[in-house]
Amino acid sequence: MEFSSSEDDELVEDFIDVDDDTGTTDVGQGTAVMASQTHCIDHSEESMLTAGNELLVAADELVKTGEPFLGMEFDSDAAARAFYSAYALRLGFGIRVARSRRERRKGVEVLVMKRFVCLKEGHHKKKDVESSGDKKKRKRLSIRDGCPAMMEVVWKKLEKWVVTKLVLEHNHAIVSPDKVREVQLRRLCGKEHADQLQEVRRNVFGDTGACGLFTYFMRKQSEHYGFSYNTQVDSKNCLRSAVWVDARSKMAYKYFGDAVYFDTTYSKNENMLPFAAFTGVNHHGDSVVFGCALVLDKSESAYAWIFDTWLTAMGKRLPYSFTTDEGKTMTEAVAKVFPQCFHRLCRWRVLSRCKKKLSDVYMRFPELHVELKRCVNECDTMPAFDMFWGSILDRYGLRENSWLGSLFEARHRWVPAYLTSSFFAELSLTHRPETVSRFCRNNFTSRGSLLSLITRFDQHVDSLYMNEAQKDLASFPPEQLLKTNSVLEKQAETIYTRAAFEMFQTELIESLHHYSVKVQDGPYEAKYCVERHSDPPTRHTVVYNIAEKKAWCDCCRFAFSAILCRHVLGVFILADVDMIPEACITKRWTKKAKTGPGFVRRSLEDGNHRANSVTSRFNDLVRDAMKIAEQGTVSAGSFKVAKEALQKAFREIEKLTNAGPKQVGNR
Repeated sequence: MEFSSSEDDELVEDFIDVDDDTGTTDVGQGTAVMASQTHCIDHSEESMLTAGNELLVAADELVKTGEPFLGMEFDSDAAARAFYSAYALRLGFGIRVARSRRERRKGVEVLVMKRFVCLKEGHHKKKDVESSGDKKKRKRLSIRDGCPAMMEVVWKKLEKWVVTKLVLEHNHAIVSPDKVREVQLRRLCGKEHADQLQEVRRNVFGDTGACGLFTYFMRKQSEHYGFSYNTQVDSKNCLRSAVWVDARSKMAYKYFGDAVYFDTTYSKNENMLPFAAFTGVNHHGDSVVFGCALVLDKSESAYAWIFDTWLTAMGKRLPYSFTTDEGKTMTEAVAKVFPQCFHRLCRWRVLSRCKKKLSDVYMRFPELHVELKRCVNECDTMPAFDMFWGSILDRYGLRENSWLGSLFEARHRWVPAYLTSSFFAELSLTHRPETVSRFCRNNFTSRGSLLSLITRFDQHVDSLYMNEAQKDLASFPPEQLLKTNSVLEKQAETIYTRAAFEMFQTELIESLHHYSVKVQDGPYEAKYCVERHSDPPTRHTVVYNIAEKKAWCDCCRFAFSAILCRHVLGVFILADVDMIPEACITKRWTKKAKTGPGFVRRSLEDGNHRANSVTSRFNDLVRDAMKIAEQGTVSAGSFKVAKEALQKAFREIEKLTNAGPKQVGNR
């Protein structure tokens, strides 16, 4: 199979990214909670040019005065490219890789062909652009004019790369070698990457620059307590990244920051603005926003800065798990900033990419996508997944498909059956909660201005918080929800939010279709075998600690979602456990999720801050005030109660303050 250089497969295990990290500087007027100004310039332009020139001089040594010829051999494709590049420099033209081909040999896909061509090879496709009013669009000039010059090398036996096709003639005047060397130096020292960033900035900010964004940040900070932001610029003082977080996001993270997803929906469509969001799931199973980012640079260092800046805004409290939908550079940044968090790839993004990568196969087998989703979402053990996946490949003759092969190799990073060691706050494996992705797809396009889209997103976030507050206040009669006479179900209805209860109820009803057999008994611990006759048949082992009233199942569903699985519930029914043990109830899914302290997670801070300091008391009061504000805006009645309570509290504090230091107490 043959690909153009811009169409190479992006395998989940190894995304191809350009990681030319230019010098960066943190700037901005964010609050003290954000990262302070730092300079991260690694290499000066002069040193990069020197290094690039040395590389080109070394390449010149490969050519001397010789020319390429048919049958010429190289030890590697890189050696062939170095030779042809040096040859092009000496004659005065630029080169690029136009095509490559891969073949499967001995079960492994390997590169077997590369074609190097002149920069003026081929022709740009003309696009029909409809004119809008009298506005004229700038015409882009193309340097391509169909030049035939090329050199193609093929991997032959004895592991040699041999020139099999060669055209030395050009159909244009060749520029000076000095001009071509300048082009090559720009690539080697990262200037080409900087030019790409500049183009992205123009698309995002237009001709006005980033001034409007800074105005928005300062206005939000003056109007909303707790709003903080920070920006990063490169060595030329051009915006590279931005992160902003408001007080509500910090409050939400306190309770639901155990599982975080970095949503980069924009990367799926080049016409979308590079807006990203840190999101999670609240106790109702709905999306909650923990912060926003503008990602103009997709290098590893830029992602690391974004992650570290956001984590600083959250008090350095680490989540248990961190989910992303990108590849190599983002993975490296996550490993640097979140070394103790479990990092996974979003399976919904992987399954979505299958539609593109397997489009021809899906046309022949329309039911294939449904089967792949069933395999990924319904197999609760690793052997079951491996067996189901293998049966799909055999049924449709896809054993040699490289894309599916790469997904299977990376299964420990995205398949739930292989991700049972950490918590991901997913109530259901088959249903994806409504995320901000749909909003971003519908709104964050290059057709609108950045500020208008961010304002629209703020309104969307407002609606999310309003929906959460309404669900907090809503109550449902038990008779509308209960489906069995089980005491376990009645207890769960009083404890869990409706979304969590409905999932618990599903597992409870499903447990009635399983049968449990005690296979090992003891004074403190008992072991059960839980089975269900199905296709494929399932069998699980449940260990019940009688003394501590804890249960463990080898499906690890509880560790993944914090909702008891059908296998454990089946054992509880057999063992006459009529009340859910306290150790099996996770607060974050309960109606009282936002009372008391939030999720307990180790902070990166040293912990030397005094618990009774003025700052700690201030932050504690702000959190309480945020709770009152959140609930008080749901209705006119709740607003009146909240307003009167705050005014009464303020009058009482004023009395103490006016009474003097003896009445106020020690600081």
